[in-house]
Amino acid sequence: MPVPEISTSHPESVSSRAQYHLVAPVGHPNYGDELITAGWLGYLAETAPDADVWVDTHSPGPASVLLDGIHPRAKFTDTLWRLCWEAPDEDPWRSAAWVRDAVHNPGMMPRLHHSVELLAKADVVHVVGGGYINKLWPKQIGLLAGAVAAVERSGGRAAMTGQGLLPACEGSVPLVKALADRFEVVEVRDSASADLLGRPIGLDDAFLTIGPDRYDHSEDLPEVMLCLQSDLVEVGIGAVAGAVLSMLRAWKIDPAKIGIVEGVPRVDREVFALLERELPGARFYPFSHIWTHGLPAGPEQTWISTRFHVHMLAAAAGASGVAVSIHPDYYATKHRSLADLGSNWTLLEDLSQVPDRPNAGGYADQTLADFKESKRKIAEQVYAPVIRPVEEEPQPQPEPPAPVEPPAQRRRWSRRIRN
Repeated sequence: MPVPEISTSHPESVSSRAQYHLVAPVGHPNYGDELITAGWLGYLAETAPDADVWVDTHSPGPASVLLDGIHPRAKFTDTLWRLCWEAPDEDPWRSAAWVRDAVHNPGMMPRLHHSVELLAKADVVHVVGGGYINKLWPKQIGLLAGAVAAVERSGGRAAMTGQGLLPACEGSVPLVKALADRFEVVEVRDSASADLLGRPIGLDDAFLTIGPDRYDHSEDLPEVMLCLQSDLVEVGIGAVAGAVLSMLRAWKIDPAKIGIVEGVPRVDREVFALLERELPGARFYPFSHIWTHGLPAGPEQTWISTRFHVHMLAAAAGASGVAVSIHPDYYATKHRSLADLGSNWTLLEDLSQVPDRPNAGGYADQTLADFKESKRKIAEQVYAPVIRPVEEEPQPQPEPPAPVEPPAQRRRWSRRIRN
């Protein structure tokens, strides 16, 4: 039986495809993080369907299911996140230095050798938006350092968009600035982050693809909606439950007209569990529902939300609302950035106060259209063609001329002089 020949050639030249590497905290899951990365994958499906797109995340397995099919060539890995986890300690300077060295010297992490080599061929390394590079997760500054190191090797472009960098680790601001200066495209989403880097304020990445397909258009949506988290709550979940119940009682809301959405599975069920006996008939929308069917938001509703992206999407649907700050250094900055952009929501920082029920609505349609157009322009900068300098081939050096033999008489005189 003849032995088939094994071809060692790739059926398609890898160099003929653009290679994009998106760094994102997806797959946990978290509604806002998934929404942002889904938006970028959708943008690339429209503008670069033939590109190889690698999504680098801490949870590549779940992410590959949640984001399956959005881009035809998307794949999932955890290269930069694993490098961050392997950093020697929580110090941001040492973490950044370790990750940067490991990208330049993959032998430091031999299990990831091929993954690092793939990263080091990227045309674009794009650290997508969110608030995950700051004091709360100090090792993750290595994501910026790794992106810089990757394009130092590949000659590609490093980009960060929609970033919220506060609260910063103590002593790390010079490092963050230095790393940002190595990025070709830098966009931050709030004034505090803009002040930190000395750059203009941009927009959150979720504005890139906000549209009707993000919503549940059922006709019987609840009148009042809640999204209440139990993670990163400095004030205590009992205080959050008390503040929300006080608002609902003051506004005289029928519990049967209340809905609760889950931005992070289980994490956004705990506060509701404290309130459940006081809200008979309230409807609960798990993450699985809102990811599959869209956010149940509309212009006739009033929302109370601790979650940033739920605030954004509900306001974009025209809903009025109260944004509850549960972490002064983190969530207050995030919610305030949306209010500054015109969300019309009340920002509640003192949970002992009971605000009036808001009725100003959310973002104006033209405002949202302008935001989307602005994000498209940023996207075009991030994914513009990458022109690498062409290395000139060394020119052959001419051989030195052969020595000219002196005439016989001069040879004789030379011998006499030597003698």
